[in-house]
Amino acid sequence: MIIGIPKEIMSGEHRVSATPDTVRKFVQDGFRVLFEAEAGEGALYHDEDYKAAGAEIRTDVKSIYNDADLILKVKEPLFNSVLNIHEVDMMKEGQVLITFIHPASPVNHDMVRNLAKRGVISITLDGIPRISRAQQLDALTSMSTCAGYKGIIMAADDMVKFIPPIFSAVGSMPPAKALIIGVGVAGLQALATARRLGATTYAMDIRPAAREQATSLGAKVIETSVPDELGVGEGGYAKHLPNEWLLKEREVIREAIKDMDIVFLSALVPGKIAPVLITEDMVKGMKRGSCIVDISIDQGGNCEITPPGKKEIKHGVILNGIKNIPGMIPQASTYMFSENMYQMVKYFVPGGKLNLDMTDQVVSSALVTNNGEILHVGTKEAMGIA
Repeated sequence: MIIGIPKEIMSGEHRVSATPDTVRKFVQDGFRVLFEAEAGEGALYHDEDYKAAGAEIRTDVKSIYNDADLILKVKEPLFNSVLNIHEVDMMKEGQVLITFIHPASPVNHDMVRNLAKRGVISITLDGIPRISRAQQLDALTSMSTCAGYKGIIMAADDMVKFIPPIFSAVGSMPPAKALIIGVGVAGLQALATARRLGATTYAMDIRPAAREQATSLGAKVIETSVPDELGVGEGGYAKHLPNEWLLKEREVIREAIKDMDIVFLSALVPGKIAPVLITEDMVKGMKRGSCIVDISIDQGGNCEITPPGKKEIKHGVILNGIKNIPGMIPQASTYMFSENMYQMVKYFVPGGKLNLDMTDQVVSSALVTNNGEILHVGTKEAMGIA
């Protein structure tokens, strides 16, 4: 089986889906690896090292898509403005794609439909369930660690005031206040980073275990009053709340964010559109110069007016919807991501043969398209497909 590693084309994306070390392991496992020239340069992994590991370096990405049986990417397929063609349109029937697709997000629906139309077998990394036997496959956890850390650093860079308490000859200034909404892997890393920087930290989550973990990191937990049985789903993940409880949660958030300098949003429901927790009207009530970092934007965003893929100031509040935050620390994130990818290939393509056992929770949760059909439950729900 031939593995293709194309260069990422999203603006500002410097990660790549394989390192020389994982290429070496692929070759040892019997795969042939086609690697696009300079695809690893942004993460400081160089062509000569990939070549030494056994990869075939190619300058024509179309030939990689044409010849590969399996495509490994970091981000969802996008339009290649240099070649004037969408990456999906370079794919072929029966080809396997493994990447972050975020298929439930409305902005990706047309792309997912095209994957199905072209007969591509697509597997999304954000669909991997957080169960013990899938831990090594869980790129979402790896990248969430990166996003939690870097997201707070980005907020600090945009701040109009100090984060830690400052004592000076002209007086003292209190620490900034940071609220983390959604205390999963990314949220916990964000809490830890904000606290290291000297902020007073607050946390909100509808899951009791997450609130307990936030408390252990020194955060002040803001209670939502949502019953635990409504907030906790299978595997400990958060669930979409009934509308009446979502409205109650928003009112708690409305009051809490009025006094915050940083609001970090990472509340997600696996495989589904992110819940809207902050409306535009709520943003209007925030302090001018405060920052929202919405890392759930790949799945629609927790803030109603977060600009997808960019940063804007609206109603005096800095709204950051940059989608490739882990790509801003590319060497570390590429190392973590590539190891997850290697384990993904071992799991889905054991011995070089594709295994799509739909009775397997990992497979059924991550498979998006196959045989011309859209199979991903959250995506079908978001698209209104019965």
